[in-house]
Amino acid sequence: MRLEDEIKQKAPFRDEYTKLAVNILYTHGWFNNIQSNILKEYLITGSQYNILRILRGQHPNPASISLLKDRMLDKMSDASRLVDRLITKELVERKICPNDRRKVEVLITPKGLELLNKLDKIEKENINTFNKITVEEAKTLNNLLDKMRG
Repeated sequence: MRLEDEIKQKAPFRDEYTKLAVNILYTHGWFNNIQSNILKEYLITGSQYNILRILRGQHPNPASISLLKDRMLDKMSDASRLVDRLITKELVERKICPNDRRKVEVLITPKGLELLNKLDKIEKENINTFNKITVEEAKTLNNLLDKMRG
């Protein structure tokens, strides 16, 4: 559906760049809602899911809070608080670095890996979110977004 119809805008956009900015923000919210509805069933947020995926990529090595902050999609998230919530859910654990007692290391737990395996299967089932565009169009869109960010 056209953006103008989705947001019920009658007047034209000032220019195509303004429309693009609004379209990216709107599409982000749209996709975020889809993901949030899936994650809600597992009692985690999108930011917590992002932390778990980063930790799985590091596994079996630990990650520092600083590394998590650097790699997170939402740079405004508070990685320390997210880790605390994931510890409460027993999805990650925090350890003191044996070489530097001031440094904290975060590791994903077997329970966290198990949750990600379940979510991977659901993600594959829900990939139909993108079935309206071809693989070639997806590549083009990825290249354009990469180019836009410079």
